[in-house]
Amino acid sequence: MNRFWGFVKKEFFHIFRDRRTMIILFGIPIIQLMLFGTVITNEIKDARIAIYDQSKDEVTAEITSKLLSSGYFLLDRNLESTKDIEAIFKQGTVKEVLVFGRDFSRKLQREGKADVQIIVDASDPNLGKMLASYTTGIINDYILKQMGDLHLPMQIEPEVRMVYNEGLQSVYMFVPGIMAMILMLISAMMTSISITREKELGTMEILLVSPLRPAQIILGKVTPYLVLSFINALVILGIGHFIFGVPIKGSWVLLLGESILFIMMALSLGIMISSLAKTQMVAMFISVIALMLPTILLSGFIFSIENMPLPLQVVSHIIPPRWFIVILRNIMLKGVGLAYVWKETAVLLGMTAFFVAVAVKKFKTRLE
Repeated sequence: MNRFWGFVKKEFFHIFRDRRTMIILFGIPIIQLMLFGTVITNEIKDARIAIYDQSKDEVTAEITSKLLSSGYFLLDRNLESTKDIEAIFKQGTVKEVLVFGRDFSRKLQREGKADVQIIVDASDPNLGKMLASYTTGIINDYILKQMGDLHLPMQIEPEVRMVYNEGLQSVYMFVPGIMAMILMLISAMMTSISITREKELGTMEILLVSPLRPAQIILGKVTPYLVLSFINALVILGIGHFIFGVPIKGSWVLLLGESILFIMMALSLGIMISSLAKTQMVAMFISVIALMLPTILLSGFIFSIENMPLPLQVVSHIIPPRWFIVILRNIMLKGVGLAYVWKETAVLLGMTAFFVAVAVKKFKTRLE
C-alpha cells in the first residue's frame, strides 16, 4: 500500500512539474469555457445602420429614436439618396439600411399604412436574419404601443430585402470560413511540425551543414505546402462555386492572388512556430491553440465579431483568418475590387513580414 501511495505521489509531482500538462488540464478548459460562454450569443449589439429618410417627419423620427435607443443599433450615417446604399455595403461597416418612404406620417394617418424598406447585408446570413427580425419587431412594437389609440387601422408594411445572399444560404458563410481554416491549418501547422521534426530527430543540423543555405532549406521545406495549399484553395473554390452554387462575382485573379498571400502568411507563421518550438508536440500544441480554436471562434467564421465582448473584438484583430474571410466574402459575394479590400490585404502583408522577421531572427540566433 505504501508503494501505491508513493507511486500516486510521484505521479502528482510529475504532473505538477509539467507545464504543458497543467495547461492542458486546467488552462484549455478555462479558455474554452470563457470563449464559448461569451462568444456564443444570439443577441444583436451595436450593429451599425444607415437611414435614408425621405419623409423626415415626427413618426419616422420616433421610429429612428426607438431603434437607436434599443441598444441593438448604432446610426452610422444618414443617407441623401439610394445611390449610396451599395457603396456603404461594400465598405463593410454598415450592415443594414432603412429607407422611409415619402409622406410617411401623412400616409399613415390618412391611408392607415406606410412603407419602410429594410435592406440588409446578408453576406453573413445569420446576422442578416437577426437584424431584419429585430428591426421588424421594434417597428411593430412601436405601432402597437404608440398608434393603437388612433381610429384608423394603422399599418406599416416593412419590405425586407436581403442583398448579396437573397436565399440566406448558410453555405455562403461556410465556404469562405472553411477555406480560411483549411489553408491556415495545412500551411502553418504542417510546416511547423515538419521543420520541428527535423530538429527533434537531429537531422536539421545535418541539413544545415550541407551545401544548401538555411534559406534554401526552409524554402525547400515550405514549397510543397505552398503548392498543396494552393491546390486546396482551388478545390474548395471549385466545389463551393460549381456544386454549392456560391457565386464568385469578383475577379478570379484577385481572389487567387489574395489566397496565395494568405497561404504565404500561414507558411511564415508555421516557420515562426517551428523556430520557437523544440518538439513536434509543442509545435502541434501551439498550432492548435493559436490557430484552430481562434479561427473557429474569433474570426467571424461562425460567430459575428460585432456581437462579441469588446476584449474579444480587440483580440480578433490579430487573428489572420478574420481579415482573409472578409476579403473572400467581399470578392465572392459583393464583387468588389482591391480598392475595397486594400486594408485587409495590407494587414495580411504586415503579418507576413512580421512572422518572417521573427523566424529569421530566431534561426540566426540558433545558428550562432
